[in-house]
Amino acid sequence: MNKEIDARGLNCPMPLIQTKKALDALSEGSVRTIVDNETAKENIQKFAKSMDYRYTVKENQGHFYIDIFKELKYREMRVLDLEMEPESLPKSDLVVMISKDYMGEGSEELGRILMKGYLYTLTEVLPMPKTLVFVNGGVKLTCAGSESLENLRKLEEKGVEILSCGTCLDYFKLKSMLMVGGISNMYTIVEHLNKAKNTLQL
Repeated sequence: MNKEIDARGLNCPMPLIQTKKALDALSEGSVRTIVDNETAKENIQKFAKSMDYRYTVKENQGHFYIDIFKELKYREMRVLDLEMEPESLPKSDLVVMISKDYMGEGSEELGRILMKGYLYTLTEVLPMPKTLVFVNGGVKLTCAGSESLENLRKLEEKGVEILSCGTCLDYFKLKSMLMVGGISNMYTIVEHLNKAKNTLQL
């Protein structure tokens, strides 16, 4: 079975996510993804290499045609990923602490796009983090008006713990606007961070 995805004009990480979804839906066959920039091409190539998929890349007038071939040996892995119950989905022993509603430094507008993309991508990859802890301005992501609520709800449905700092919600007067996850305190946050084998701060 062969599929074609026209991902021209789409921002990162959408070309890669759409390619991965198409491959996950196949037991055997190939996916052709068409992109119009080097970054998307490189991201998809790296993904294919990481999964040990055979692939080819052709360029025509600035457009890249990436053909990825999935062999039958990946069928068992695909069934495992798609059919497991949410509580059984693989999770890493990773606690991510998010202290801003944007990612990186420089442009906050760009940073908000990146943060939204990061949280969306977490819903599409395995293993997932064990816990997401939101502190300071990061609590805005869990409250009404956040563009990431749908993705955070998906993560919570899949068993990822979502915690927002109660002191931070009070400071920003957002406690009544919390839409996903639970309210936590510094003692519990420190416990989660200390017990985690891996932590990440954004």
